[in-house]
Amino acid sequence: MKVCEIFSSIQGESSLAGIPMIFVRLTGCNLRCAYCDTKYAYYEGEELSIDEILKKVRSFPFKYVEITGGEPLLQDEVHELMNELVKTHRVLIETNGSISIEKVNPEVKVIMDIKTPGSGMSERNYIENLRFLKETDEVKFVLTSRTDYEWAKDFIKKHEIKTSEILFSPAYGILEPKELAKWIINDALPVRLNLQIHKYIFGDIRGA
Repeated sequence: MKVCEIFSSIQGESSLAGIPMIFVRLTGCNLRCAYCDTKYAYYEGEELSIDEILKKVRSFPFKYVEITGGEPLLQDEVHELMNELVKTHRVLIETNGSISIEKVNPEVKVIMDIKTPGSGMSERNYIENLRFLKETDEVKFVLTSRTDYEWAKDFIKKHEIKTSEILFSPAYGILEPKELAKWIINDALPVRLNLQIHKYIFGDIRGA
């Protein structure tokens, strides 16, 4: 597998924000979102066997591990990796929502993006994925503007989302969190405001 980096940090997003965990960032992405903050993961990385990845992961003292990217589901071997990791860890996978999650191990928590117009990639959403989500999974809307917010509201109304958590995340440095918070409160939306707290803690730097 081509791996961009393996590191430990504080989980900055989702309902697990604040928990220390291991991150396995795989190389490659099929989308080019306007606000992407991990462009280095498009191409950078080294080839590692699954055993080598597992050895590195198990060298950390944390029980949670997140597989991310780029887009981790581009590499078919990721399924074998997840199947091995769930034997020893609590596993998450973060995916951009453009590739089927049907074959993801059911013990893995899926955090799936639904791309808004501001990303420039909203036409790439694989809507069939909504059928494969579990209640324990989470969906995330990254919002760049009021237009994105209204689009996301409309999406929630039109589609059944079975997850217990729907995350509304302001694109870092583009949409002010306080503005998004006001909209959510005023509309009494049943969503979670999702800030990238690792960036507020460490800054917008790689491997943090």
